[in-house]
Amino acid sequence: MNPDNNEDGKPKTGGKYVLIGFALIAGYFLVTEHQAHVFSALPYLLLLACPLLHFFHGHGGHGGHGGDSPKDSKPPAGPSDQSPEPPRHVHH
Repeated sequence: MNPDNNEDGKPKTGGKYVLIGFALIAGYFLVTEHQAHVFSALPYLLLLACPLLHFFHGHGGHGGHGGDSPKDSKPPAGPSDQSPEPPRHVHH
């Protein structure tokens, strides 16, 4: 078996790399030739990115900021949890 051939016997080509190179060159010329259009759309792209960032940021859905998790909450202090009040010093 020839190392320059695929499993079906056809010669290997760098088609994937050619496609990536073509896309990079086309993207470069698209941005440089239409720079005014691209830069005028940036504020709208930032506004569109905000909801996506909030949605995919990873807070675990709704209620991620509330502090209602068990590690943050502690039970209310009962009579046994309170330390006795120190005696007050009274001047006569």
